Amino acid sequence: MTIQVGDAIPSAKLMQGTPDGPQETSTEALFGGKTVVLFGVPGAFTPTCSAKHLPGFVENFDALKAKGADVVACMAVNDAFVMAAWGKDQGVDGKVVMIADGSADFTKKLGLELDLTARGLGIRCQRFALVAKDGKVTHVAVEAPGAFEVSRAEAVLGAL
Repeated sequence: MTIQVGDAIPSAKLMQGTPDGPQETSTEALFGGKTVVLFGVPGAFTPTCSAKHLPGFVENFDALKAKGADVVACMAVNDAFVMAAWGKDQGVDGKVVMIADGSADFTKKLGLELDLTARGLGIRCQRFALVAKDGKVTHVAVEAPGAFEVSRAEAVLGAL
């Protein structure tokens, strides 16, 4: 079942893509005591993700912080090396935390997996955005297949 408003963020280990290489983190460390905007994409370096989704959050970072976000994080079912390289390519410059869910474990716990095996991509993450305050979901928006509306940075700004 897809995570809903009022649900607790499930416990999981994640890898963070950093310029210094992969760093392990946990959902407790990422979400505990903070207001977190987490958005998920089907894959790093993919067209909509690279041209619109991630850049929108980088461009709106200051506005998101002004509306109360302590952390803005991007997650994909990719490895931490790919996420770090994508962050560098996109100029996140420490604004957006690049989260790798390489085996889709956290994605599955959120109920947001997307089976793209027929396209040669395996299990991926649906395109979504959520806001969590101290580990509790206060907003969640999942895109319809092929859409890019409700998970945009501008839509999340309206939800903060």
